[in-house]
Amino acid sequence: MEYDDKIKNRLRRIEGQIKGILRMMEEEQNCKDVITQLSASRTAIDRTIGVIVSSNLIECIQNKDENDHRTQEEIVKEAVELLVKSR
Repeated sequence: MEYDDKIKNRLRRIEGQIKGILRMMEEEQNCKDVITQLSASRTAIDRTIGVIVSSNLIECIQNKDENDHRTQEEIVKEAVELLVKSR
């Protein structure tokens, strides 16, 4: 699967958030503020996972080859399991 620039940019923003959190910790900032930023990072990661899984699902269904004997229902079920596992 190819990952487009939008996905990569999302991850770069998350990377920036994580670096900011580390800086906050080094500066011994308020625990609540650190937790708030960690929560925001986790939400951003969860959304990125959702985008990747949904993009992959579309790609799998549209580009299913002859040797792939899974039904569309099985492909969707696998995608849902990936999302559940990521939580």
